[in-house]
Amino acid sequence: MRRLLIAALLFALPVQAAEEEVVLGLSQDRVAITANFDGSEILIFGAVKRETPIPDTEPLEVIVTVSGPDHPVLVRRKERKLGIWVNVDSVLVDSAPSFYVVATSAPFDQVLTDIEDLRYRVSIERAIRSVGAAMHIRGAQEFADAVMRVRANEQLYAVRENTVAVDQQTLFRTAIDMPANLTEGDYTARIFLTRSGKVVSSYETTIDVRKVGLERFLFTMSREQPFLYGLMSLAIAIAAGWGASAAFRLLRNN
Repeated sequence: MRRLLIAALLFALPVQAAEEEVVLGLSQDRVAITANFDGSEILIFGAVKRETPIPDTEPLEVIVTVSGPDHPVLVRRKERKLGIWVNVDSVLVDSAPSFYVVATSAPFDQVLTDIEDLRYRVSIERAIRSVGAAMHIRGAQEFADAVMRVRANEQLYAVRENTVAVDQQTLFRTAIDMPANLTEGDYTARIFLTRSGKVVSSYETTIDVRKVGLERFLFTMSREQPFLYGLMSLAIAIAAGWGASAAFRLLRNN
């Protein structure tokens, strides 16, 4: 399993001064998807930069999110009619991340208020945008819920509470597991510092997830030269069939 290290740099200078800030740097910013790719683990760790002493109020909490590329998703509802299952309604969910994980240092409802969640779109529910359902469709929210349920079962969506370790309100660390069925594209990593449920600082960076080697060659050919890709697939299938037939004939003769 491959690892990415995401390190917060103490010596980096922020653009605007604030009481508490987090600055994020990447030691590696790419995930290579190969034939034997079985997932990846992203290690995220860092520190809080302060110009003043630690506030004597609520403890500092940390939220980490990693999200994949956003795409529209067509969701259909099935119902049983006359003994068979048929599609009765469909809704195009305008935008849903292909991968989304939220890690927190405490229960989610304690580290972020609903207003701040609405502003920064941190939770999975707020990361999915669905506004195009027709008026006659009942339970439009159920279609967005279905996307979350299916992708949670595929380990593509998850909320992992109490998985960010915070030491002395200064150092923090966590690990995000990414499954093997990743979608290519730019993944966004965000870190939020919160106190009393309000965001006091945030940082965002990207991770490049791409196919490499033979997988990249075949993927590119299938998109850019589908006719040649089809001919090559046909030739491979014929060669494999002929090879298997020849092998069985040889074994039978012996």
